[in-house]
Amino acid sequence: LLPSVPSAPRPPAAGMSVVEHVREMAAAGLHSNVRLLSGLLLTMSGNNPELFSPSQKYQLLVYHADSLFHDKEYRNAVSKYTMALQQKKALSKTSKVRPSTGNAQSTPQSQCLPSEIEVKYKMAECYTMLKQDKDAIAILDGIPSRQRTPKINMMLANLYKKAGQERSSVTSYKEVLRQCPLALDAILGLLSLSVKGAEVASMTINVIQSIPNLDWLSVWIKAYAFVHTGDNTRAINTICSLEKKSLLRDNVDLLGSLADLYFRAGDNKNSILKFEQAQMLDPYLIKGMDVYGYLLAREGRLEDVENLGCRLFNISDQHAEPWVVSGCHSFYSKRYSRALYLGAKAIQLNSNSVQALLLKGAALRNMGRVQEAIIHFREAIRLAPCRLDCYEGLIECYLASSSIREAMVMANNVYKTLGANAQTLTLLATVCLEDPVTQEKAKTLLDKALTQRPDYIKAVVKKAELLSREQKYEDGIALLRNALANQSDCVLHRILGDFLVAVNEYQEAMDQYSIALSLDPNDQKSLEGMQKMEKEESPTDATQEEDVDDMEGSGEEGDLEGSDSEAAQWADQEQWFGMQ
Repeated sequence: LLPSVPSAPRPPAAGMSVVEHVREMAAAGLHSNVRLLSGLLLTMSGNNPELFSPSQKYQLLVYHADSLFHDKEYRNAVSKYTMALQQKKALSKTSKVRPSTGNAQSTPQSQCLPSEIEVKYKMAECYTMLKQDKDAIAILDGIPSRQRTPKINMMLANLYKKAGQERSSVTSYKEVLRQCPLALDAILGLLSLSVKGAEVASMTINVIQSIPNLDWLSVWIKAYAFVHTGDNTRAINTICSLEKKSLLRDNVDLLGSLADLYFRAGDNKNSILKFEQAQMLDPYLIKGMDVYGYLLAREGRLEDVENLGCRLFNISDQHAEPWVVSGCHSFYSKRYSRALYLGAKAIQLNSNSVQALLLKGAALRNMGRVQEAIIHFREAIRLAPCRLDCYEGLIECYLASSSIREAMVMANNVYKTLGANAQTLTLLATVCLEDPVTQEKAKTLLDKALTQRPDYIKAVVKKAELLSREQKYEDGIALLRNALANQSDCVLHRILGDFLVAVNEYQEAMDQYSIALSLDPNDQKSLEGMQKMEKEESPTDATQEEDVDDMEGSGEEGDLEGSDSEAAQWADQEQWFGMQ
């Protein structure tokens, strides 16, 4: 017996039509080849309508449109898909008029015709890429409910949700779960639309009971139900219980959720730790890195932020996160116009990026364009109604424009909606501090906040501000020492330095300013405090002091000029932003 020889690829059948060749190339993923050949064949068909049958012309139009879609020419693809659907409609009419012959030759051809439902789905995809959501909804709405596949229902649900049509969105998400009970993103969609966790869990109970090792899913649903009701503490505890289970330990998605929850709860230290843990497990992680970059920037770790931005751009410049991280670097370097541009670019890539909206809003506010900033913070609140930082940004805008009444109304609403926790109490106290009439109320609120969380930095800072107004420096020093016992924060060390200066403890004040600057070398107020003390300690006469002042003034101007030229140079380095 001769040894068996591997069979060579089967050559195309001699009787294959040219349209069948196009179909085979499309199936093989040869999109550029399909585009060229189908384009030529469609021109031939236009010049001689009898050359191809209606079904063949329909196929050519669909395959040509698919190749355009692959090349991201979405508007052109929509045009060709529309022509294909018109051709299909004409084909359907002729099929109804012409009686079925029942011969074997017609069956394969009808089976090979591209699905009309799939064509409409592709059209909807094109419309979403073109940001024409209304057109996308219209084309999918035209598909009868019974013919909608899970991916059509999922796209419809997301589009309805974005358009604020919550009831229709819930119906579509439920239909996805009916067809695919383990569609976890559909579960998250329902929870985000205030559907009760128990109701969502009931839709998956049969599959949980029938498949081994899925007992964690009911706890997972419970955890994210807490997330979407703003109950951060219970959400953290529930996800921690999941993460500790051996089968789900070191899951990047769970760690990312934990990091985000700690951030929402104001526990920045644990948030950074969890983001770092997730990043070590998945060095290509993008989701959540915008928040991580923001936290690093707030801590003054601008070199780390710059490195993070470079790494993310190397992974993908088509996501909002790298642009937001770069924007945070600019914002905390006081380059607000650059931060504004980067925030706008991030929103262009993902209009649902809350962190991008907050970045752009903050940049606009610091540039004095408060009314524009308010629009961005309101949109962020619409997208993330349980995130306190969205409300903080809006309230800061109201206070910046002296709209204390609006700020008070908003702070009270947040307090009632998100509950009386250290963060909401502090936010309300912040507004109360702006009005001399409500100073005592601010004091009461801050005391309540610090009773709940003695280490909550924002509450400590506001209480210190109140004590400074009352010139109760010894009380302020005790408060700050207590807060710094288990944590180190630039702002707290700087304020402690200010209080120590007020009670003439100059040496320790200098130490506190030094610690603050070691934590954030860009902290201008700590630098000013230290320079002021150095001036007061130096035994110089008034003339020498004036000379020093002049030198310092010119030095500051030089620094600013250097900063501007550096900003221009930094802006020119386009590869840093992934623009090559």
